[in-house]
Amino acid sequence: MSAAEYAVHGDVAVVTLNNPPVNGLGHALRKGIVEGIERAVADPNVTAVVLIGAGNAFSGGADIREFNTPAAAAEPHLRQVIAIVEGAPKPVVAAIHKVAMGGGLELALGCHYRIAAPAAQLALPEVKLGILPGAGGTQRLPRAIDARAALDMMLSGNPVLSDRAPGGLVDEIAPGADLLQDALAFARRLVAEERPLRKLRDQKVKLEGDAAAFFAEARQRVAKGSRGFPAPPRIVDCVAAAVELPFDEGARVERERYEALVASTESKAMRHAFFAERAAAKIPDVPDTTPTRQIAKVAIIGAGTMGGGIAMAFANAGLPVTLLELKQDALDRGLETIRKNYAATVAKGRLSEPEMAKRMALLSTALAYDAIRDADLVIEAVFEDMGVKESVFRRLDEAMKAGSILATNTSTLDVNRIAAFTRRPQDVIGMHFFSPANVMRLLEVVRGASTSKEVLATVMKVAKTIRKTGVVSGVCDGFIGNRMLEEYLRQAYFLVEEGALPQQVDKALQDWGLAMGPFAMMDMAGQDIGWHVRKRRRAEDPERQIYPAWLDRICELGRFGQKTGKGVYQYPAGSRTPVPDPEIEQLVIGYSKEIGVERRTVGDQQIVERCIYALVNEGAKILEEGIALRASDIDTVYLTGYGFPLYRGGPMFYADTVGLNSVVAAMANYAKGRNGQFWKPATLLARLAAEGKTFN
Repeated sequence: MSAAEYAVHGDVAVVTLNNPPVNGLGHALRKGIVEGIERAVADPNVTAVVLIGAGNAFSGGADIREFNTPAAAAEPHLRQVIAIVEGAPKPVVAAIHKVAMGGGLELALGCHYRIAAPAAQLALPEVKLGILPGAGGTQRLPRAIDARAALDMMLSGNPVLSDRAPGGLVDEIAPGADLLQDALAFARRLVAEERPLRKLRDQKVKLEGDAAAFFAEARQRVAKGSRGFPAPPRIVDCVAAAVELPFDEGARVERERYEALVASTESKAMRHAFFAERAAAKIPDVPDTTPTRQIAKVAIIGAGTMGGGIAMAFANAGLPVTLLELKQDALDRGLETIRKNYAATVAKGRLSEPEMAKRMALLSTALAYDAIRDADLVIEAVFEDMGVKESVFRRLDEAMKAGSILATNTSTLDVNRIAAFTRRPQDVIGMHFFSPANVMRLLEVVRGASTSKEVLATVMKVAKTIRKTGVVSGVCDGFIGNRMLEEYLRQAYFLVEEGALPQQVDKALQDWGLAMGPFAMMDMAGQDIGWHVRKRRRAEDPERQIYPAWLDRICELGRFGQKTGKGVYQYPAGSRTPVPDPEIEQLVIGYSKEIGVERRTVGDQQIVERCIYALVNEGAKILEEGIALRASDIDTVYLTGYGFPLYRGGPMFYADTVGLNSVVAAMANYAKGRNGQFWKPATLLARLAAEGKTFN
């Protein structure tokens, strides 16, 4: 089949975009559109042209299969295609049925008129890839709708619905169920009424009020809200150019800004993240054709913070969930917490009362394992202790029906040992959610030695159903994310021992781009959790598991973080904002003196390098051992679960941009200092650096 099909319906030509799955504007389709327009123009019996998409979209924009290939830049490029469409001497109508995004919407804006089905999604989401619309979108959209609304659309990248779109974006909402027939009728009406060929490039930009004041405010707002992201300020520049300059001059400004962004490290990082997340769903030995089990009923063991959050994630996706606890009061507390969480979302206007009621109705409770025996998937979310896990899984093995998937939410423990507590290790898998589980996107899917391919494929499908990003990990202490985090935290602890204060470490890493510094993060998670893990690891491997004891002393004081009002920081009543505590400053200074360490000035660059390079080195070991399938999976884990800045692309991609030889050189320098034994480069890292190669 041709990428663009041509047909004539009476006196109207129809060019159908046909490049599954979303009619990406690849070279063949771009070429086919031009050929279709030229053919229609040359036919004296054709009075108008309709552009329409086959399948599930008008067009989703650029064809991602062509990214970083010569075909992406081959002529006719999209700007040329749009110029030919817009310059056609016969009316060209875009008929949009479901989706017009990115270059797809830019193409529609190049048509003389637009008709859309109700609730079609229209967006220019390029900002989410660190770029801006590069085929005239920043110039045409402010001419189609008010410049304020146009700027908001491009800065957010979020879709608007056709029947709620600002005036001028869509000329008519299709009245019937057959968009093509409605579009043909609309095109014939345009011809009969002798409506002009309305070219957006010739329209005046719509902007009420003081333009200078508007753009000054927009630049200030963007500077404050888009730290580290280069595209938003340049989008403002382009919309300002649309207001101040003729179309062609504004288009040149757009092109200059677009090309600068495409070449930027930040945009490359964001595009890497886009592809990395899609690659994470592909498991080499588990093809897409692998059969999966039906998951209609879910049970959660444990109604605490994590169990309740997991239950909400499933209820949000419309799946019935049973929460199991052995005591009624624990169940009651869990349900009440869920109810309060939903009520808070309703109060913020992000959820309706009926929808809250619908989700709560999907939640049921149980006090005995027999009550959940028919669940297709059961997830254990109890205390992080192997003895507790053993008790739960032995009972699940006895109670659950054949074919049930038995999942553990452990964040560090050996999934193979847990599976061995059952007579069906092939049905056991790790599903490590991140707190709050109803919000965080990451789901580490831990594949045990005996986990069947069918179970793995089913859980990866479940991840999509509940709108999580599933990343497969092998079995090791901490899996991908928490194993790497351990080395990051260890360096943060050492930095404080050597001379930094906790608030300096946190600020340096936040200024670099992390959502939260390590000490504020551990206060939020609960310092007692980390304390428990440190004690276990010291007992298992005392020679390697070296941690400064100053943090243990904070825990011994009962300072477990936000939940106790004090941790590394103090938290005023009702506040989650960390406040530096002089008591802790004196504690760490006294600790350094006690162990004979002369405190010194620690620079922010050293803080960032030691913490981030520790992540990178452990990530390289994880790759060597086959715990992670690919470096980009590690990046996806940190981007979706640990607040790593999107514009840096994840720890492994960031190391690539720094240069692995530079990373190894810095590590060699740190190896000369205190606790230098932790700076031996992973074999893979050392080899790639020596060969001038990268992780990705």
